[in-house]
Amino acid sequence: MEAEAKMGLVEHHQALRRPQHPVCSICIANYNGSGLLEDCLDSVLSQQGDVSIEIIVHDDASTDESVALLCAKYPQVEVLAGLENAGFCIGNNRMVAHARGEFVLLLNNDAALHSDALLTLLEAARAQSPAGILTMPQYDWETNELVDRGCLLDLFYNPVPNLDRSRSEVAMGIGACLFLPRSLWNHLGGFPEWMGSIAEDMFLSCRARLQDMPVQVTQSSGYRHRQGASFGGSRVDANRLQTTFRRRRLSERNKTAVMVICTPTLLVWPLVVLHAFVLAIEGVALTLFRMDSRIWREIYAPTLWYVFSDLGRLRKLRQEVQLSRRTTLRKYARCMTLLPRKLAMLLRYGVPTLK
Repeated sequence: MEAEAKMGLVEHHQALRRPQHPVCSICIANYNGSGLLEDCLDSVLSQQGDVSIEIIVHDDASTDESVALLCAKYPQVEVLAGLENAGFCIGNNRMVAHARGEFVLLLNNDAALHSDALLTLLEAARAQSPAGILTMPQYDWETNELVDRGCLLDLFYNPVPNLDRSRSEVAMGIGACLFLPRSLWNHLGGFPEWMGSIAEDMFLSCRARLQDMPVQVTQSSGYRHRQGASFGGSRVDANRLQTTFRRRRLSERNKTAVMVICTPTLLVWPLVVLHAFVLAIEGVALTLFRMDSRIWREIYAPTLWYVFSDLGRLRKLRQEVQLSRRTTLRKYARCMTLLPRKLAMLLRYGVPTLK
């Protein structure tokens, strides 16, 4: 209990019959998700096959009935309850540090696995050489339409949904359902806590690919996802892209950081200059179009300031990450596309709505 207190955990609900050596630790980050957790946990408990698992939920100081629900209805779930809201990255790092499984599955509280998901992931993981990161086909919660099969990246590190069934290699696994050996998580260093949330899955995936480790999507099974339910935004409603100021700010900042830290070779620096120039034009245009100065003040100005004010720290992180690089620029770029994702989204959905 003393160790948990030092980590900022106020409660530690011990699960009944927690296995000593589970094959997989399923880690679910939760904040005010009392209306989501049952679908998520029931899908985990309904998995096919006799696979030894442990289920860990990190509750990030929820103000709803999440902890009470977990303790009353799911005694087999281990609950790590935070003293204060720490964020998605810290929550996941705490769970994996507490986990015992050979593999870890990071699962959003607003997602539900297909019944054969765990067996599919384990089979795919055993086939990887070397070990790497896996994700699964993602389906919309309401329509059950395919959302993506992992993502590629454009030159500015905007995720581009992969819809190609024949493609297994992707640039990033989706953090809503991310599977990898616990030893690999520890080797890569987990999620960077300074990110808070958004693009942490991109960072981990890019770090793996830099070390020539596979990032792949399974050919079958999948998970349903209420996109944006746990964090807000990032979904299409009424044929319009909906997002929030907070999500967009974190997205622009963190994607830029991943670009600086992970892009191989000195080509990163002209790319960063071009990116800053495009961001400035985009910010001015969107601010004028919406006649809302908050767009510039809360999204674009902080991102551009971050690039220049934190460049020294980002360069230091880049040096540390690039020292472990084992791949070539050509191989790293195999999962990238030249078509700008934002331009494609603009042509399809128009100017995004910010809330």
